[in-house]
Amino acid sequence: MRIDLAGLPARLTTAPRAARGRRLPRRIGQLYIGLICYGASAALMVRARLGLDPWDVFHQGLAKRLGLPLGWLVIAVGVLVLLAWIPLRQRPGLGTVSNVILVGLSLDATLHVVPAPGPLWARWVMLLASIALNGLATGLYIGARFGPGPRDGLMTGLAARGHSIRVVRTGIELAVVAAGFLLGGQVGFGTILYAVAIGPLAHVLIPLCTVRPGPAATPAPEPA
Repeated sequence: MRIDLAGLPARLTTAPRAARGRRLPRRIGQLYIGLICYGASAALMVRARLGLDPWDVFHQGLAKRLGLPLGWLVIAVGVLVLLAWIPLRQRPGLGTVSNVILVGLSLDATLHVVPAPGPLWARWVMLLASIALNGLATGLYIGARFGPGPRDGLMTGLAARGHSIRVVRTGIELAVVAAGFLLGGQVGFGTILYAVAIGPLAHVLIPLCTVRPGPAATPAPEPA
């Protein structure tokens, strides 16, 4: 079976239009739940203060330099990354646009309502919860099949040109975390733990959360 760059069977993205339409409400709901959870998971990782994921190291470094809210910088960076799709000939979808806006808003909202835990053990619990929630959010959002977010689209666009997706993803993450560190972003054990855990989590949860197309409708028999 051919597998596309998102790791999903190609036949799941080529369902008949009628079959896709019957699952549309579930897909939309799953998309937005996933994106809200994605932003919330990023905020929990910030509150844990044990290190951020590579992109948020970069966002936090920019926030320290520019004095702007972290969530708004997530949106701004997402828009800039979208511009890099043009030479890569990537095509945005509903999931792409929603990702740019909703993840940042959810992140800021969660930061306003969730306080930072005091004891070290509580911070580790929050870190592990954030990574697990991020894995689930990734499965929900990608499994809705509405297009990748800006950063995922950059990765798949480069991989589609014949490069190894593993090398591309690693190169992007290393470059982003290095830039974020130089800007003053926080790198810690959580950064490393996220990097090694999110791949296996996504590998398991994306297939489990993928919305399969329903069976094609059988035409009604013509009257005799």
